[in-house]
Amino acid sequence: MSLNLLQAWQGAKARLEAAGLSGPVIDARLLVEAAADATRADIVGDPYRALTPEQAARLEDYLGRRERREPVSHILGRKGFWKIMLSVNSDVLTPRPDTETLVEWVLRDFPEQAAWSVLDLGVGSGAILLSILSERPAARGLGVDVSEEALAVARDNAASLGLAGRVALLRGDWTTGLGDDSFDLVVSNPPYIATHVIETLEPEVRDHEPRLALEGGPDGLAHYRVLAAEILRVLRPGGRFAVEIGYDQKAPVEALFRQAGAGGVQTLKDLGERDRVVAGVKNPLET
Repeated sequence: MSLNLLQAWQGAKARLEAAGLSGPVIDARLLVEAAADATRADIVGDPYRALTPEQAARLEDYLGRRERREPVSHILGRKGFWKIMLSVNSDVLTPRPDTETLVEWVLRDFPEQAAWSVLDLGVGSGAILLSILSERPAARGLGVDVSEEALAVARDNAASLGLAGRVALLRGDWTTGLGDDSFDLVVSNPPYIATHVIETLEPEVRDHEPRLALEGGPDGLAHYRVLAAEILRVLRPGGRFAVEIGYDQKAPVEALFRQAGAGGVQTLKDLGERDRVVAGVKNPLET
């Protein structure tokens, strides 16, 4: 007997619930849509449409992988972030809604036609940088990452979004080799999870995300100790910065940026009301 869209969705939901997965309703819908080449509107408006044997087999494969805790973003090879769709794989961190807090703050006082230069340190899939550039047509960006594999993903995403002409991607160690006073805006989502915490994370993160993009040293702050002074070095006077932090890292990260000479240092909360982004400016009076 062939499966229809409604049966496929209900069955997928039941399987993922039985496997103890969080968010089974959304995961089931996304996997059914992808397997059956369907949209959300199809499931509602044409629920009795039959899946072909190939589509049913693909759904079976997807559900088995999800039950083994592979992230939906890796199964589908894509993830929506801000207003763009990104290709993702196991070489990059899957972008999370919490990080949109950073993009939202950056865009707030960024004039639409400003020809700003933007630096993204640890660019990964390109989520932050490409979201900003997609909204600000006169801006240009540089993304730096230590991982050649991550840069390949960012390059594909820039090309598919039509942004390749405004983005340069560079393999490097944070700001090494970049000139002083070079950028109007610097953004970063550095690895900030303490080494001993990584083994306690959900299997989707612990087993499928690149360790390089997660690990922040014994206390999770290793990269901020380097980045605070370096971000201020490469920022133009009056330039702005925003970095993502762990929910419990507000005080030490704010202190590092103040010690480095940043002004207007503040912490922004994400939609879950957790501290998520430390932002500020390079004092325009400094030479």
